Amino acid sequence: MSVQLIAKELYRLIQEVEELEKRIRAAPYEKREKMKYQLLKLKAERDHMRKILDGRKDAPAHAKRYYF
Repeated sequence: MSVQLIAKELYRLIQEVEELEKRIRAAPYEKREKMKYQLLKLKAERDHMRKILDGRKDAPAHAKRYYF
């Protein structure tokens, strides 16, 4: 997966998390628990994508191998 696609997916997940947080604040108490579970899953996915993107940016474009 290219860095651009990862970044787009991360952006989409950030937007979804923010939208769900807004909906949770406006939702009746009875529905919040189910929505909070969805929020936990979304945040985990967002954090995973962020780690992938950070790893991709830090990794060298090509690996150097030294043979002794």
